[in-house]
Amino acid sequence: MSESLPERYYPGLEGVISSETAISNIVEREGAGVLEYRGYRIEDLASRVGYEQAAFLLLHGDLPNRDQLRDFDDRLRASRSLPDPLVRILGEIPAAACPMDVLRTSVSILAHYDPDQSAAATDHAANVRKAERLIARMATAVACRERLAAGQEPVPPDDRLGHAANFLRMVSGKVPSEKVRRAFDGSLVLYAEHELNASTFAARVTVSTLSDLHSGIVAAVGTLKGTLHGGANEEAWKLVEAVGSPDRAEAWIQDALARHERVMGFGHRVYKKSDPRAAILKAYCREIAAEIGDDSWERIAEPIERAVVGQKGLPPNVDWPSARLYHYMGLPLRLYTPIFAMARVAGWSAHVIEQIDHNRLLRPRGRYIGPTHRQIREVDDR
Repeated sequence: MSESLPERYYPGLEGVISSETAISNIVEREGAGVLEYRGYRIEDLASRVGYEQAAFLLLHGDLPNRDQLRDFDDRLRASRSLPDPLVRILGEIPAAACPMDVLRTSVSILAHYDPDQSAAATDHAANVRKAERLIARMATAVACRERLAAGQEPVPPDDRLGHAANFLRMVSGKVPSEKVRRAFDGSLVLYAEHELNASTFAARVTVSTLSDLHSGIVAAVGTLKGTLHGGANEEAWKLVEAVGSPDRAEAWIQDALARHERVMGFGHRVYKKSDPRAAILKAYCREIAAEIGDDSWERIAEPIERAVVGQKGLPPNVDWPSARLYHYMGLPLRLYTPIFAMARVAGWSAHVIEQIDHNRLLRPRGRYIGPTHRQIREVDDR
């Protein structure tokens, strides 16, 4: 009589390979974190392409040539407007509602107005078309909701502007400077994809049942809402703001570490030595701080970063500098995680499409640790 192999438990599924993917790769080489989108290093992408090119790469498999980029950009710009019923709903939802809850609702409603969704088209090409429209419309939904929640009229999309500049204008009503546009565009590239993080995994699990792309994105948005995932950049800003001044930074962080408080924006499940995205955004922070003439937040962040790395061995992750960068741009704290989502929808969609194209139902097992062989007693004897 054979015995079954002993079960091995991987808390949080850490180290478990659940899927093969050609979308992105995260490794550590020579003590440094490396991130690649379809084989291209993130440092090269962030310095040489904008979000539109990165999104095309994730959805279509390679960087676009000039004609492909023009056509893709035209499709995005043509898809920016929201259905009127969604705009009305965004104005009726209570102003205090969580922005990620509102975004989750927006994606669900957008499904009803997508022509491929209504036609029940689920082939590869249809899913790519759905993804392109979502990339354009999620950005508009985030900006529209922000304006309405603040008691302001929505700013319509401007077809003369690229994705990053158009979003910033829809939020503030002003066209950003070229340095701000470039830095924000770079942040969207860096947030666009990151292998099987929690929200991407949730999206893949959802569509592995042969559910649709919009349902997968709704699941991803709900997952990203959690502070251990997308909300980390908001918590990182709250930490910097709590310190308040460069003079207090050293003592404040030492006290926090002595109390064993968790310092958000540091450490990563995969990157043990360094997050390549953090270094890129840190450079943008310095550039925009110089443009606005106030580097006090950089001088607060530096000793905090030095102490956490030195004493805890935890490198800063992408959320640590992005919090300051978005503050410099005048973006409200409540927008930080929705911005993450409107960038990551490109990566989420690529994974959803890949999962559907090569599907196997994702159904892990659980190791049972409860009681066994229990006998049912009569109700009066319990």
